[in-house]
Amino acid sequence: MDREFMNGIVIIAHAPLASALQTCVAHVFPDRVHGVLALDVQADTAAERSLTLAREAVATLGGLPLLLLSDVLGATPCNVATQLLRTLNAQGAGQARLLAGVNLPMLWRAVNYQQEPLDALVNRALQSGSQGVREVM
Repeated sequence: MDREFMNGIVIIAHAPLASALQTCVAHVFPDRVHGVLALDVQADTAAERSLTLAREAVATLGGLPLLLLSDVLGATPCNVATQLLRTLNAQGAGQARLLAGVNLPMLWRAVNYQQEPLDALVNRALQSGSQGVREVM
């Protein structure tokens, strides 16, 4: 992991959404995609296995503050992210925050401001996420 990023971003979502979102980051911010990890939660994979994979992914970030993004509040990927966050907090493993309802505006804003302090990054991501959902006509 390149240490130029102040915060690691980890997308945990239903397969193949996490990888698809990461691919969209590569399309717009090709120099930043290495700061974004994706974990696709497969329908036939036990939540415990997904949690293990999430822990392994986060370990590669070397203790960076983390912004965890999940797709649907209360669904398995979000539950996995919640368990991951609880584990990190119990271990005193540094700062981490979890947002549900990830969308591209949220993710792109987070990537664009990845170097900001985690609290500011969370606020920017939340604002863009909600502003990105509009009736067009």
